[in-house]
Amino acid sequence: MSDMVGKVVPIKLEEEMKKSFLDYSMSVIVSRALPDVRDGLKPVHRRILYTLYETGRAPDKPYSKSAGLVGDVMGRYHPHGDSAIYDATVRLAQDFSTRYMLIDGHGNFGSIDGDPAAAMRYTELRMAKITSYILADIDKNTVDFKPNYDDKREEPTVLPSRVPNLLLNGSSGIAVGMATNIPPHNLAEIIDAVIMMIENPKATVEDLMRVVKGPDFPTGALIMGREGIRQAYTTGRGSIIMRAKARIEKMNGNKMRILVHEIPYQVNKSKLLERIAELVRDKRVDGITDLRDESDRRGMQIVIELRRDVNPQIVLNQLFKYTQMQETFGVIMLALVDGVPKVLNLRDMLYYYLEHQKDVIVRRTRYDLEKAEARAHILEGLRIAIDNIDRIIEIIRTSRDEDEARPILMGEFNLSEKQAQAILDMRLKRLAGLEREKIENEYQELLSSIAYYRAVLHSEKMVLDIIKKEISEIKEKFADPRRTEITSSGADIDVEDLIAEEDAVITITHNGYIKRLPVNTYKAQRRGGRGVTGMGTKEDDFVEHLFVTTTHHTLLFFTDRGKVYRLKTHEIPEASRTAKGTAIVNLLAITGDEKVNAVIPVKEFAADQYLFTATRSGIVKKTSLQHYDTVRKEGLIALTLDEGDELIGVKLTDGKSDILLATRNGMAVRFNETNVREMGRTARGVKGIELTQGDFVVALDAVKDDDELLMITELGMGKRTPLSEYRKQNRGGKGILAMRLTNKTGLMAGIKVVRPGDELMVISAEGVIIRLNVDEINVLSRVTQGVSIMRMNANDKVVALARVAMREEDEE
Repeated sequence: MSDMVGKVVPIKLEEEMKKSFLDYSMSVIVSRALPDVRDGLKPVHRRILYTLYETGRAPDKPYSKSAGLVGDVMGRYHPHGDSAIYDATVRLAQDFSTRYMLIDGHGNFGSIDGDPAAAMRYTELRMAKITSYILADIDKNTVDFKPNYDDKREEPTVLPSRVPNLLLNGSSGIAVGMATNIPPHNLAEIIDAVIMMIENPKATVEDLMRVVKGPDFPTGALIMGREGIRQAYTTGRGSIIMRAKARIEKMNGNKMRILVHEIPYQVNKSKLLERIAELVRDKRVDGITDLRDESDRRGMQIVIELRRDVNPQIVLNQLFKYTQMQETFGVIMLALVDGVPKVLNLRDMLYYYLEHQKDVIVRRTRYDLEKAEARAHILEGLRIAIDNIDRIIEIIRTSRDEDEARPILMGEFNLSEKQAQAILDMRLKRLAGLEREKIENEYQELLSSIAYYRAVLHSEKMVLDIIKKEISEIKEKFADPRRTEITSSGADIDVEDLIAEEDAVITITHNGYIKRLPVNTYKAQRRGGRGVTGMGTKEDDFVEHLFVTTTHHTLLFFTDRGKVYRLKTHEIPEASRTAKGTAIVNLLAITGDEKVNAVIPVKEFAADQYLFTATRSGIVKKTSLQHYDTVRKEGLIALTLDEGDELIGVKLTDGKSDILLATRNGMAVRFNETNVREMGRTARGVKGIELTQGDFVVALDAVKDDDELLMITELGMGKRTPLSEYRKQNRGGKGILAMRLTNKTGLMAGIKVVRPGDELMVISAEGVIIRLNVDEINVLSRVTQGVSIMRMNANDKVVALARVAMREEDEE
């Protein structure tokens, strides 16, 4: 016991706990959980990549067993569990985990369904091409090295990382008392931001956000709104809402289905499907009849089939609310700066990366300069030797050994020891005339290289130019399109402010596909022409609505069920002339058996404007436009319909217009809308025309005396008739004959009010569109059968016509 006296140090337990825990937490922070701001790597990843480099597992070499790499990493630098090393390696090779994969894996490296990778003895790997840029120039003393865990080797404290890896691949880690969660980004955007920082060192976060749109996740999907991105980039913390990319599609029997093609980052697909199945089983989400995963090597597809009577948009919103189809990515841009954890904004991250690159280029240049100077020094000695070769041969021949010859050479020719040794090592073939020339050329090249290296070391601008040139080459080689789409949310700036107001043609098909086109897509043609194909449609589909509006108008969509939905014109995706377009159900919350059959473009919801509606059974109604001003996505009731009736037309009026209704059998009635009192939005309306057995209303329009009424039949016959021939009657009467219909004409397809100079688009069931000037169509009296306006193919029929106001540019 006496030996122990004086060796026991009393320590307070709480102090020892505090000290030990602080040591432990700093070790976790610095040596395990947080990435370095310069290369974006945690120690385990850095050791994996450096071992790949050291053991020659280059991108152009054959694959080698993963177990070999794991063993090398563990033995050399990372004395921890092999499974931890292998797990980290696997993530670097997964295209759904890492945006720009750093390891090129061969074999089963797991799946987005949470399947684990095969055991390391089965999988193979090598360095990915981009990784060679993370390790580039590491042999040129560009970074500091430190001893490994057993002092037998040296490992890099950071990698040169010629690519801005921290932002490209992001990072997540939980340390002690702090965590990091940096999202991945698009290489082209980040490199553009680095170049912006080089060209304008005072660039702000706002400036940088013009090129860095937001995170770009490997799994694609959507980011909802820009506010979370802005917060993260300016403060280093923010919440980004990710949402699965889904579309609604019509099936047979008026049923709908939701197709999911991309899911949020780090969401396990099979667990997502289990969660949806649970919600259906617990009846928290109603209306799903089938759920299956149709994903294959071509891509992801989750199919969710719905009952006929449910609104697909509501089901989709419930899935976003209750499942991981919508997830929040909590951004914490925490990284180690000089070994200290710091929360950084976007500019800080790019700044520290750029500082690191400057350091790498300076150190590389210094290394190249030293090598060039050392070689030039040797060549200077060789030049002296070649000029005095006879005397040198004599000295060597008369000396016992090189130790005796060396000092003589050094003394006689004023050479350094290295130069003298190089002369002694010189082979006889170097004496040939050609070799002398080679030495001279090499020496001159070295002198110009040395001058260049010295210039670089004295000029920060040259250093930055080198970084810019080299990083631009990386962009050219590895840039790819953005995968994650960023959509605006209600809280964002008004998108309309960013969109030029221009004319657009909107087309809607019978099966509910909509698209927007520039108005100049269709060139004016002569009467009787064949027309151009206006839309690539399926055999059973045809264009039903076509009208001209501007990108700033609000569109009110009225369905045959008497409901109204709203959408901005610019929210309709633009497509080519022959493209099918987007299903309306993806843009509006309509149910499977609802059909859009009237669309009204509205600039503003004014009190002195009215919507006048007509139904197939001849019921009409007038309601102030203000009643329709709502932001409800689910739609509003536009009017109450009788059983079996449907809405066929809607017109925007001033409350005092004359209204004309035309029927399938060629009858028409004209009355003033003051005959119809103003009613509420949900009212049924009053009788507009008395119909004979089997007849129904096909068209509604607002008219004036000096207008002309253009009508067209199913078989392409048509005419213009002055509206003065249609006397005003009371509403509710049978009307008068508008056109004499025969087998040659077919039944009435539609009517339009026109004026001289107007242009017209006529659409057939097969999707053929002809654009012609109304002046070319004959003016005939009310009871005639008209002239041929459009030559029809067998079995084709005219289904719609739309008026295009004459444009100034056409007149020019």
